[in-house]
Amino acid sequence: MTSIQERLKHLSASDLAMLGLNDIAYVKPIIINDQLVFSIHSADGNQIGMAPDRNTAFAGIRQHELEPLSVH
Repeated sequence: MTSIQERLKHLSASDLAMLGLNDIAYVKPIIINDQLVFSIHSADGNQIGMAPDRNTAFAGIRQHELEPLSVH
């Protein structure tokens, strides 16, 4: 096992939440008022935005120089 792998095994929950904080945003579909919308979250789980569709959510994330990921 490499040094990096060993360090990752011992991350605290808060350290794990901080991984990718400045690089990644998550998109997950949610229902609001009987309509499907897409909630955008930072790597630590905080909601940072919403979009009417997945493509718009991903475009907005990329505009802020983050990498979008889907959560199912």
